[in-house]
Amino acid sequence: MENEKEIQQLKNRFRDLADKAFSQNMFAFTGFLGLSEQDVFWQIEREIGYAGYVLYGGAEETDRKVVRFGNAAELGYEVPLPIVCVHIQPLSAKFADALSHRDFLGALMNLGIERSTLGDIRVGDREAYLFCLDSIAPFVCENLTQVRHTHVKCEVVDSAKEVPQEEPEHMTVQVASMRVDAVIAKVYNKSRENCLELFRTQKVYVDGRLCENNSRQLKPFETVNARGYGKFRVLGEARETRKGKLALEVAVYR
Repeated sequence: MENEKEIQQLKNRFRDLADKAFSQNMFAFTGFLGLSEQDVFWQIEREIGYAGYVLYGGAEETDRKVVRFGNAAELGYEVPLPIVCVHIQPLSAKFADALSHRDFLGALMNLGIERSTLGDIRVGDREAYLFCLDSIAPFVCENLTQVRHTHVKCEVVDSAKEVPQEEPEHMTVQVASMRVDAVIAKVYNKSRENCLELFRTQKVYVDGRLCENNSRQLKPFETVNARGYGKFRVLGEARETRKGKLALEVAVYR
């Protein structure tokens, strides 16, 4: 988010929801937040954390997440986040186009849907699984009938049973240090200058927080999003090689 006014408005929105949840002994929810919006949340997390909170996007390793304010232990009951999964598939697989994430998102945006009601879209072979707010799911199922030239049908499914798990590529990279810029360069085979441009344009996030310090040391099990390239997760402690380098295991999500 680049507009200071928008950032301030979002901070105030978080404060209002946290206060509502705490003062009225209830749960309160945001819509889906992108990485830049999640970073705004983390900027004031210490201020609003008193209300209790959970971030979730419908499945593990999702980028877009909903924040639920409220402390289940203190309230004495649990409420799931208002997220469902919609399976989008062609009416006739034989005549279906090879569809991309952009194709599915574009078709949804053409319906006039607010972006905040939509979470991640996991694309398979001519099909997709969309995480969205439960309030918008019936509209999507009724009105999303075509993606590019492919006629589709939609239905709400049990995400735990039907959504395929993202299968990352496991790889080992050798780095001189655990600096985030050095690891990004090795994972994506990019030059140092290319990596520095990512930091200059605020496109690097570590565990949902904007990372502007390219020399930041990565820790085990942190997830790095490099917008335009993808994301990867550090799988553990690096081990030292005989030549003094660090061998690091990472899981790369394309």
